[in-house]
Amino acid sequence: MTEPVDTAVDLDLRVVRYFVAVAQRGHFGRAAAALHITQPSLSRQIRGLEKRLGTPLLLRTPQGSHLTEAGRTFLTHAESLLGMAATAAAHTRAAGAPTRITVGYTTNLVVAAAVRELRRRRPDAEVYVRHLTWNGAHPALVEHLVDVAVTRLPIPTDGVDVTVLYREPRALLVSRRHRLATRDAVVLEDVAGETMPRVSDPVWDSYWRTGPRPQGWQAPDGPVLDDAAEMFDYIAENDAVLIVPADSRVPDLQPELTTVPLHGVEPSEVALVRRHGESTDLLTEFASCASEFVKAGTPSPRRR
Repeated sequence: MTEPVDTAVDLDLRVVRYFVAVAQRGHFGRAAAALHITQPSLSRQIRGLEKRLGTPLLLRTPQGSHLTEAGRTFLTHAESLLGMAATAAAHTRAAGAPTRITVGYTTNLVVAAAVRELRRRRPDAEVYVRHLTWNGAHPALVEHLVDVAVTRLPIPTDGVDVTVLYREPRALLVSRRHRLATRDAVVLEDVAGETMPRVSDPVWDSYWRTGPRPQGWQAPDGPVLDDAAEMFDYIAENDAVLIVPADSRVPDLQPELTTVPLHGVEPSEVALVRRHGESTDLLTEFASCASEFVKAGTPSPRRR
């Protein structure tokens, strides 16, 4: 005979979690091991819950445990209750967290529109912007100099989560006197013997010089130039070439240079990067702004 139900039941979420563990595993022993408590203690907790609810939730047999009809009903609500509790805790922590975010961006990328939109959506937030060198996004995140960064790939992926925002074709940057300057488009075979300046980062260097090529040949090595202005000056003064994003506005600032569409290579990817597993309301909000407003825009070719 069941006991009268207390209409003002005070449920302990810890015990509710214990019940869900038993229900999901169908066995007190396995549930106790997963919860890191003893089986007798777990059994007492579940019996206490059943007494509080006024009805059996589990049928115990030598082979394991099975849900009663009441147990199946309670399981649905218990899982929902635990989910709501987790959501409430997460939202409360986010509400109590400092409303401050630092957005990093690497050279030639524009985040101004996304930042303006974030400030419009969250007028209570302190939003800071920090320019990063072309390979500075990953160290800035690891060292907590920024909370999120917009950068071109590739970058190291250890300790970060990467979301691609958009892709764009690549092009060949050459001087206007170069033999390829008047072409409608070029492919890698057209630049097989052309000198390309290098950068110190081997992964970045391989990606932007697209090596090793399928045919096995490497672009002739130019000097190592990690400064964008020096690199563009080198292209202008020599019969060298450089692979750049197709939306590059370098020729706008250096009229002696021009770009030619480069076909047959993977597009460049621009991504939103944040520390792995880190999530706040502000980060989520900025990610939404970035997905909507970070597009190919006017770069600053003198900074790299």
